[in-house]
Amino acid sequence: MAKFDPNLPFNELPFLPPNIDIETPAILKACIEANKELATLKVAERLIPNQTVLINSIPLLESQASSAIENIVTTTDELFEYAQGEVSGMNPAIKETLRYRQALYQGYKTLKTRPLSIALICDICTTIREVETEVRKLPGTALINDLTRKKIYTPPEGESLLRRLLTNWQEYLHKEDGIDPLIKLAIQHYQFEAIHPFSDGNGRTGRIVNLLYLIDRGLIDAPVLYLSNYIIEHKTQYYEKLLKVTTDEAWVDWVFFFLKAVQETSKWTTMKIFAIQELIKDARDLIKAKAPHIYNKELVELLFVQPYVRISNLVETNLVGRDTASKHLKILCEIGFLNEIKRGREKLFINHQFLNLLKQK
Repeated sequence: MAKFDPNLPFNELPFLPPNIDIETPAILKACIEANKELATLKVAERLIPNQTVLINSIPLLESQASSAIENIVTTTDELFEYAQGEVSGMNPAIKETLRYRQALYQGYKTLKTRPLSIALICDICTTIREVETEVRKLPGTALINDLTRKKIYTPPEGESLLRRLLTNWQEYLHKEDGIDPLIKLAIQHYQFEAIHPFSDGNGRTGRIVNLLYLIDRGLIDAPVLYLSNYIIEHKTQYYEKLLKVTTDEAWVDWVFFFLKAVQETSKWTTMKIFAIQELIKDARDLIKAKAPHIYNKELVELLFVQPYVRISNLVETNLVGRDTASKHLKILCEIGFLNEIKRGREKLFINHQFLNLLKQK
């Protein structure tokens, strides 16, 4: 392997697969554990009859954590308040984080008709950045240490080389080679970040690809794995182990770290889904007991699909008319299920228990 110099473009980045035996006994054991937790998560996903509850909540947390890795900081309350696309009062960090959620969802929908590809990652990065994004042509991209301001990695340069590396990466994703998909997940993630194909947005695009790859391989049904939370909690370790693959070919340590991330995150997400299921049941029981005349299964589900709910949301879903919607939401506040707040001339009704549950680590 060529000597690595962080100040020079790493044009010697090897093509996949790695020229090293990664399937050690420890790695294979970790694979079994991670796959077991992912399988449990896949079963748990199906416990919530209205899948939109999960698709509207956990991917938003994933968007928040993945954006925070890039120092784009938002609160959970802000994101859910503006999740329906209300632009008034939305700051740039909220806009960027919601674009990540939009890119993740678009990628998820696209997978139903198109495989993971170079074209798809360009589309994802375009949505994240809100700027037409193609494989970079110009030099000058480098990763800088936030504290020392020194270069820690300069990715390969030259559009032709980048496209060859990306073509190899794409082929590796889809090659049936008998390697466990979770090992391949870790390997492709390193390679994507090392190629660094765009002038900006690589980290967020790469983390979306992780979830799309798991969906593509049938390991989860929807993008509900909260993987970026593990990365942000172990951010230093994450970047150190990525760099060690480049400098020392430390693939085994990197793959082991990533398998641990999948295992722990799967376990956390499964527990969160069980808790959401229980909370929905409690909500139904509470409304049936204290306000049976307004109980409606679709109404309860809407309050979890949109935990910041507006009168117009009930009207738009044809549940009730405007006057009745207002009365129903007032009653839900009176029985302690919702909290009412004002935003300008508009009223918002908050499913505070659900939001508190989502915020719990």
